[in-house]
Amino acid sequence: MNTKDIQIEILFRKVAFQDDEQAFKKLFSEFYPALCVFSERYIDNRDVAKDIVQDTFFKIWKSRKNINIDTSFRNFLITAVRNNCMDYLRKQNLAGRYIEKQTPFIQTPASPEDIYTLNELETMIHVALTKLPPKVREAFEMNRFKGITYLEIAGKMSVSPKTIEAYIGKALKILREELKDYLHLLAFIFYP
Repeated sequence: MNTKDIQIEILFRKVAFQDDEQAFKKLFSEFYPALCVFSERYIDNRDVAKDIVQDTFFKIWKSRKNINIDTSFRNFLITAVRNNCMDYLRKQNLAGRYIEKQTPFIQTPASPEDIYTLNELETMIHVALTKLPPKVREAFEMNRFKGITYLEIAGKMSVSPKTIEAYIGKALKILREELKDYLHLLAFIFYP
């Protein structure tokens, strides 16, 4: 651990054990800008991304006495922000589905070219998925197609969340290569 990381850990201990607001403000100042940029990788709206980061810090302050950090505080923060982004996107997706069900949907007939492209794409995805190692494929499908979190998948597969993160990263790398001609149609896979 370098000097900077040690200082950050000391600040967090002051927050957790001494309710030190100044230490919390220093942590906030240190991480807020970078976490906002990180959050914007997931959330298209800058204001929403900032709100998610602020909310993450608020939750940390509220539960500071009960937080158990297995990794560094920096990694803890990144994971917390990513999870809050995923939660937000999941809620938005559910809200969108609800609105679609409530609104009459007028569907234009698909052209033969559209149908062919979708069928071809479906076949290509299936073929690409078969090229993944079995555990990598299982983790990827649970996360991207069923919306299960890394933590939940780790529990189901009896491995660490870091292992799941590595599995998903490996799957994305292979699929990006296999499906490079279709990337514009596959945002739902590569950007959850």
